[in-house]
Amino acid sequence: MNAIRPERPIRYLKIAKRIVPLAFLIYLLPKVMLAYFVCGILDVRRNSDRSLETLNRYFFGNGVLTWLLSPINLLLDVVSIPFRNWGIYQLDDLPEDYRNEIAEVMEVADQAAFIELLERQMENRKRLMLFFKWYGVNNPSFTSVPEFHRPTKFIRTIGVSAFNGRQSTSRHFGPLRATLRVLYNVGPTPQGDSYIEVGRHVNHWRDQRLFIFDDTLQHQSVNEAEGIRYCMFIDILRPSKAPWLLSLFVSSVRICLSRSRAVFYKNWDIAK
Repeated sequence: MNAIRPERPIRYLKIAKRIVPLAFLIYLLPKVMLAYFVCGILDVRRNSDRSLETLNRYFFGNGVLTWLLSPINLLLDVVSIPFRNWGIYQLDDLPEDYRNEIAEVMEVADQAAFIELLERQMENRKRLMLFFKWYGVNNPSFTSVPEFHRPTKFIRTIGVSAFNGRQSTSRHFGPLRATLRVLYNVGPTPQGDSYIEVGRHVNHWRDQRLFIFDDTLQHQSVNEAEGIRYCMFIDILRPSKAPWLLSLFVSSVRICLSRSRAVFYKNWDIAK
């Protein structure tokens, strides 16, 4: 008889940790859990990759928070009507006022002084996260870029993620659909493949420096090059007839996460 491999009990234990609490909730709250499953299915099916791996990650992995917020996210889709959620956007899909605010950030990001700031901060680090504005509140640590602290009507977050060579994230889902994620690759393009993958769509930074998407879709950032990849990330309110309502959701998230932000970026160095 073959001996059980050591990793098999560990795998069974992980499965049990996922299934047992879920079964307990279904027993206690069957109608609530049925509603959640319906919302979850409606939500996760928006992903172009609907494999078992994606479903497992959404319902049992790092997508659980997105699943828990799926009723709110579906409501936000309704609130945003008549503006359709394209999932992946072109800049021209956004209203002019939105485009103007994004253009102002990109103009500053392309300046040599800003690139030098990033290079100083990134020295001897594998991954770095810098926040200039976070969910509508300025980060006072980076007063050296005052343009990013100007009042904005639609932009809520301005930051930079930096990967050293051969670094990548896992596949994951963003939590809330009140904003869109705008990514803008800055500095020298790494020699080698560096890209973001959203479902089955892959955007290579050497081909397209600007990429806009709904980050509640499953995505992964990869830098297979040897050089450093610097990417601005800008969270902007979704186009809507009621931007004040979306802004209220974003402010609520900021209040809820103000003391636990480090949990979401535990694999990153956060610049102080």
